[in-house]
Amino acid sequence: MRVSLAGLFLVAVSCAAQTRPQIVGVSHIAVYTSDAAKAEHFYVHDIGLKKGDDPENSSGVRYYVNQEQFVEVLPMPADAGANRLDHLAYITRSAEQMRAYLSAKYVGAKGVTVPDAVKKGSDGSVWFDVQDPEGNKVEFEQPPEKVLGTKSTSALYTLTGADPIGRRMIHVGMFVRDREKEDTFYRGVLGFQPYWYGGMHEHTDWVSQQVPDGHDWLEYMVYNGTGAPDHISQQQLGVLNHFSLGVVNMEKTVTTLYEEDRLGDAPARPQMGRDGKWQFNFFDPDLTRVELMEFSAAGKPCCSEFTAANPAPDGQP
Repeated sequence: MRVSLAGLFLVAVSCAAQTRPQIVGVSHIAVYTSDAAKAEHFYVHDIGLKKGDDPENSSGVRYYVNQEQFVEVLPMPADAGANRLDHLAYITRSAEQMRAYLSAKYVGAKGVTVPDAVKKGSDGSVWFDVQDPEGNKVEFEQPPEKVLGTKSTSALYTLTGADPIGRRMIHVGMFVRDREKEDTFYRGVLGFQPYWYGGMHEHTDWVSQQVPDGHDWLEYMVYNGTGAPDHISQQQLGVLNHFSLGVVNMEKTVTTLYEEDRLGDAPARPQMGRDGKWQFNFFDPDLTRVELMEFSAAGKPCCSEFTAANPAPDGQP
């Protein structure tokens, strides 16, 4: 039987669309600010991140945790209301392949729009975004080749002119109403894997699942375990929509923040989380929570055992 080159090409394209490219970690969180100068002081002075231009949005600013992870700070739109979260983003090895995969797997089943083409940044990055089942914007970013090609782990976490209090963004969290609905996308389509779950009382308030090809994770912040009221405050949303920097030793980390006057008005009070990990919370000027967290549990977790490996403290002193 004779097979044409055109036919082989179509088969190859079809197979590529059915294959999910690797999702290896958290790329960034994008948040709004009402005061750019105050945001810069917090992210540069208090957190120690490196300020840079935003190749995705000329109105925005990036504050780098390391070469591949950052906080994107955007001007607050007029219709933001109490919300300060624009989107969460994950690192993929091929944005175009991910776009094709979601076009084949997600649109047909869920009726969600996937863009016809990826976007390209001035730094060589490639990205696109979709909406998850609850309407949250989710971005998939392919870092520039110079970052993807970094062979030395220590080089990845070295930023000239920066002193990040944590050198890895180990997880991001977002407000979720319906855990099962969100699972159809994050677990069913993207292949995120269970990591830990827990809560304060009889409800499951926090559900963590790692990216399928790495150890960073997404945390569902299930408001009161049953969804949220129609009106929720900026402060409450800031607690739910957050990001976390991994640290090796919380006592040393908070001591550094205190001694270098990097705490602002936050009291220096680390606490043991329900997952058995030491953590410390403080907030940017628009009340987005920054959670410092040790990489491994120091005590027994409540509610659930960990079902996957912890992220590693790469680049930590």
